[in-house]
Order: sequence, then structure tokens, then C-alpha cells
Amino acid sequence: MLALEVTRVFEICHGCRMCFKYCDSFPNLFEAIDQQHDGDVRQLTEHETERVMDGCFQCKLCDVQCPYTPRDKHAFQLDFPKLVHRYRAQRTRASGTRLRNRVLGDPDLAGKLARLSFGVANKMNRVAAHRWFLEKVLGVHREKLLPDFAARTFEGWAEEHGKLRGTPGGEAVLFQTCYVQNNEPEIGRDTLEVLERNQVGVGCVKGLGCCGMPAWEHGDLETLRARARHNLDLLLPHVDAGSKVLAINPTCSMMMRREYPELVAPEDKPRAARLSGAVMDPSEYLWSLRNEPRFCQDFRSTPGAKVAYHAPCHLRAQAVGFKGRDLLRRIPGVSPTSVQECCGHDGTFAMTTEGFEPSKRIGKPAFEGLKSAEAAVWATDCPLAAIQFQQHADKKPLHPMTILARAYREPGEGGFEERAPPRETA
Repeated sequence: MLALEVTRVFEICHGCRMCFKYCDSFPNLFEAIDQQHDGDVRQLTEHETERVMDGCFQCKLCDVQCPYTPRDKHAFQLDFPKLVHRYRAQRTRASGTRLRNRVLGDPDLAGKLARLSFGVANKMNRVAAHRWFLEKVLGVHREKLLPDFAARTFEGWAEEHGKLRGTPGGEAVLFQTCYVQNNEPEIGRDTLEVLERNQVGVGCVKGLGCCGMPAWEHGDLETLRARARHNLDLLLPHVDAGSKVLAINPTCSMMMRREYPELVAPEDKPRAARLSGAVMDPSEYLWSLRNEPRFCQDFRSTPGAKVAYHAPCHLRAQAVGFKGRDLLRRIPGVSPTSVQECCGHDGTFAMTTEGFEPSKRIGKPAFEGLKSAEAAVWATDCPLAAIQFQQHADKKPLHPMTILARAYREPGEGGFEERAPPRETA
């Protein structure tokens, strides 16, 4: 059945060719069919098919562009990223999960081990000999800029400051994501600060784990289902009490919105559907309050008139617009410039030996787009995209929630250096 679906989808894509520019999957497909098999899709070899599938890094932009999707109610019902996941899941089931994919697929364990090293892990990730070892043993590219691990988790900070919600209830709970939990807790702190300034009744949930996307991108369905069930157990009481779930990373919100309802174990599907309807991006939720009296526009400092905003692919895949960018416009005098090209990071793809160079090449238009804006401050909703820009464009974008949090503060008291101009009134 999979082979028949692969042939059907490849034939449609070969005849359409709208998605030639997003990743290497489609150029590899078109080249093999045109140059090796005289236009006959059925003649593709197993190796050629695998090369097409492995060129996909799940940015989802082909699905955004495609006119033949279930979203558009087209008879073709074409979902290329879903087909790639299905292919990888069957390959993983047959051959098992590689050591590298098990390591990259469990970021919470990596964070725990790094904290037990008391900072040694961060130092070793900057040592050339150690990075050579990681490349040879795990297949993590020696030149890839890896994020530091925080000495303390976001949840540890939230518990100390009374942010954990003991019983369900309230407007929203935060899904901080494994990246914020283990690498940049300050993004979670800034998000809570912004929501609280806007009088949102928001809290945190103890024990949340990775959404499962790092495992699923390598076809590990069983690990994904286990992670999803764990998070469903913790989040559903809050959802059933009326809370929204605000996921900081667009990949995680996409995962819970789009992937959980279809991929979880059959007995978990009703719960996954309920969670899906409650998941939002923090900026998306805050934007929904913009016409309410509690919406806070008391900005005390400013990032300056020019802010370059990168639109993450996985926000585009959710079709919710770019509310982080729109919120930045509420800071007096700020006029964001938008870039919608893929940065090429996409989960763990840019970390791998085979993905590092393609990710840099694919992300080049995005790097050049932000540079050309000539803005002092860059922004993106995706923390991994921020690392990609930091390495290949020499400037690290801030999360929109971080920019808003700083703009609410006074210059010299955690805010930007420049005082915000007075807001124009009618």
C-alpha cells in the first residue's frame, strides 16, 4: 500500500512542480524521473525513493503551497510531508532507531544529563576534539552551533516563584517546550511576564515533557505516542476546565494541533482532539485580546523603529498569521520588516552530518533577507531558527515575547536602551 501511495504522490508532484524550491526532495525527484527514467515514475529505484524521502526536513512549506491537499478538499488528498513520515515510520519499524536518532529524539534526557555535568557539557560542546568525537559516533556535525543547557530548568524557576498551577482552572496554561525547559528558560519567563501584564490568568503545569517531534521526525512512532500520552494526561484536566494551552515553539503547537489527533494511539484520539482545539501560540492568544481594556500598551522602552521579523515555517503551516509581528507593531514607532523564507534548521536536521550543509544553503535567502533589513533587532517565534541565524547570519533574533517584555520595562531596568515615544491618542 505504501509503495502505491508513493508512486501516486510522486506522479502528481512530477506533473505539478510548484514545490521545486523548498528542499532537496523535489529536485532529487524530478532529476531521477527526467534524467534516469524518461518520465516514468514507476521505474524509480528503492535508493532513489529513499533519497527523495531523506531530503525532506518537514518544514511543511510544500503543504502550504500545494493546491491538492485535504485542507483544500481536493480529490487528490495529497500530503507530501505526511507521506515522508509514513515512509520513515515503516523504515524505523523494520530496521530500528539509530543511536543518533535516539539521542536527538530525547532532548529532555539530554538536558538532564547536561545539568548533572554542572556546566561541563556546555564547555565540551565548544571543544574541537569533542565535537569530532560527536560527529564520528553520533553523526552530529562538528561545526553546528549547539545551544547551551541552562543550569536550572524553567519548571524549577516556575515552582520557586509560585507559577505552577495545582488545580485545573484559569484562562491558560503554558506549554514551555523542551527547548525553553532545558536551554532558554528566559523565553518562558518573558512569556509569563507579558501575559501577566495583560491580566491573563496563566499558570504552568508540573512534569510536562517534549512534544515528541524530535522522535517523530525520524519515524519513531512509539516514542511519539508515549510522549503524547504523558502530556495528554497532564494537560487534559486543564483543557477540560476551560484553559487554553499556549505552546511557545511553533513546532510544538503544530505538533499538538495537527499531528497528535492523527498519530496518537487509538484510545488517546478523543483526548488529542480536545487538546488540539485548545492549543494556541502565545502571540496568537495575546492578539485575540487586543481590543479588550486589559490589553496593555504601556510600553516604556523600544527596540527602535526597525525590527526584522522572520516568519517560522511551522507557524505558516498552522495558518494563524504572524501575530508576534503584529504585536510588535503595537510598540510606538516600530515598523517590522518580514521575511518568510525557511531558515533551514527544522528540528534536528541542521544538526546532522548530512543536514548541516543543505540547511545552510536552503536558509541563505532567509539570512540575506534579515541582513538586508538593516535592523538593530531581529525577531522570530522559533528558538531553533534563532540559533540558525546566530550561526549563519551573525545575529541572534529575539522571541517576540522577549521583545514585548523588554519594551514594557524602563530603560536601564531590563528594557531597551531607548525610551519609547509617547503613544498617539485620538
